[in-house]
Parts: sequence; structure tokens; C-alpha cells
Amino acid sequence: MKFAVGYQQIEDGGDLLTHIVRDYREYIHEVYFPWVFMPSGRAELGCRKGERNWSAQAQLEEDLRTFRSMGLALDLVLNANCYGRLAVSRSLEREICSLMDYLNDAIGGVEAVTTASLAVAHILKKHFPAVEVRASVNMRIGTVSAMEYVADLFDGFYVQRDFNRDLNRLEELKIWADTHHKRLCFLVNSGCLPFCSGQSFHDNLVAHEREIDETENMTDWSPFVCWNRFREKKNWVSILRGTWIRPEDLHHYDGIFSIVKLATRMHACPRIVIAAYCSRSYRGNLLDLLEPGFVPAFAPYVLDNARFPPDWFERTSSCRQHCGHCKYCDKVFRGLCVPVTCLLGGAAGILGP
Repeated sequence: MKFAVGYQQIEDGGDLLTHIVRDYREYIHEVYFPWVFMPSGRAELGCRKGERNWSAQAQLEEDLRTFRSMGLALDLVLNANCYGRLAVSRSLEREICSLMDYLNDAIGGVEAVTTASLAVAHILKKHFPAVEVRASVNMRIGTVSAMEYVADLFDGFYVQRDFNRDLNRLEELKIWADTHHKRLCFLVNSGCLPFCSGQSFHDNLVAHEREIDETENMTDWSPFVCWNRFREKKNWVSILRGTWIRPEDLHHYDGIFSIVKLATRMHACPRIVIAAYCSRSYRGNLLDLLEPGFVPAFAPYVLDNARFPPDWFERTSSCRQHCGHCKYCDKVFRGLCVPVTCLLGGAAGILGP
């Protein structure tokens, strides 16, 4: 397995992604990136609250050429959950074709495009059949049937993250994918709640973020299920029932996935994430590896990654997620949730032994 790293532009003299990727080049297969001023599964690159960074495109192109010089593959991300009235339009088709042609001229093209839009997948298959088209993790494709339905549109699938710990299901998907010459990929450090009731709502918010940023919105309510939930300490254990995989447990997925996606497009310190997963080991606050990481929600407590019990992966990859009848995660949480001053120390968990 090798890694796909999410592109971001570092400001204020921070650690440049090109430098980080060069340091870990042997472990990285590709860089995935959005295009400037276009909606995607994260905030638009180069635009915030109507203020545009007019040098963003020039920097992006320069960075992409640098990645290309390293021999890395490039994956264009067009995974907005909604394109509004243009969703199935000729206008969208022309825009996508124009962008792909421009990228061919500017950086030598891309090897893959990841999208959550059936229309975008169709456009790419029609006009750029040599490009690998991947179904975004936001499509929540987690069954053989779901892959079969759209097999004519996609060459690869980011597996529904809610099934990351279900090895039996993943092996079933792998058999189908191999038989039909499809690639399987997965996202390992999402901090999102599993089977989140608000995911579709949230993904649509992100797709229309430019309009929402420029609108007078409610100030007495947060639309984010996870942040609302973690305001109460009694709900903190939910973080352990997530979809993330610890760096130490990646080896269990050898032979199932060829590409491991690291969420780093919005992460405050992508070097920490990339270093941890490339070394398959991390001593520190587990929340620092996730996106979103919820560090402020848990402060001044941390989740000491070194305190996970030896049977963690075996237990959580074989359970049926009947959390109402099982207290295993509650017990583990009590042992690894500690004040930040106890990180890597010998003190008992903040919630007791």
C-alpha cells in the first residue's frame, strides 16, 4: 500500500507540502488536489468569504509540476456533493472538458479524477477514457451491489468509510473488484462519526460554502452533529467507534487496498499525519491525526495513542457494533483519555482505571 496525500497551500511560512512529500516520497503514490475557485468536498481552494487569492492558481500549478517531477501521480478532486442547477448541464460538461484540456497543457494531465457526481464521471468517460475515474468516499459505496450499479462509470472506488473495520466485508469487495479489474482505495484518518445522520446535509453545505459564507446565517445553532455531540463529556467515547484506523493497524489491510488516502487538505499539520502513517507508528494524541480532529472539543484532555490495549484491532474489527450491549470501548476510553500533562506518562486515565 502507498499513500494519497491531500493538497493544501501553506500560508505564513509554514511547512510546504512539497517539502513534506519529498521527505516521504518512497511511501507516497499520488497527490490529490482540487481546482481553484471550484466547489469540492472541502472548502474552495483560493477563496474565503468572497476574498480571492489571485496567486493560488499559479502556486497550485507550480506545486503540481514539482510533484510531477518527483514521479508522483496526480488525482483531480471534483467531489462536491452538489453542483446546483448545473449538475447535469452542458455548461458543466464544457467546464470539465476545458479544465482537463488545460491541465494536459499546463502540467501534463492527471492520472485520476475522484468525483461524487455521476454526471462528472460520465463526462470523463466520454471525453477522457484514459483517465482513471474513482468514486468518492462521499458516495458511501460499501456493497458489491453498489459498485455493480455504476461499474460502467468508475474504474475505482473509495470504500464507504463506515465499513473500514469490517474486514470480512472489505475482503468481499476486494474479490469483486479484482474480478472486474477495479481499484479499491480507502480513507484512514477521518474523524467523522460513523453512519453520521448529518453527512448528506453537511456535504451539501460544503458544496455551497461560497454562497453560505456570504449569507447572514443563524448564530445560535451549529449544523455539525459531531461538534455538538462532543460538547458533553459523556459522549466522548463515540470517537472510538469511528472509522479511523491507527497507523499501527495498517498492516491488516495489506492485500486489500493499493492506495491509502490521508485526509490532509484542511489539516493544521499534515507532516504529523504523513509521518505517522508512513512509519505506521505514532506516540501522541490520536486526535492530532484525524480530520476533523476535535482537539479543542476534548481539551485539556487527549487520547494517548500509546495506551491502546493489544487486543484493540482484533476486538473492534470483529464486533458487530452493538454498542448498547458492549462496554469495551468505554473501558478502553477510560484508560487512554488523560490530561495533556500525562501524555506518554504513567498516570491513570482521567476517567479512572
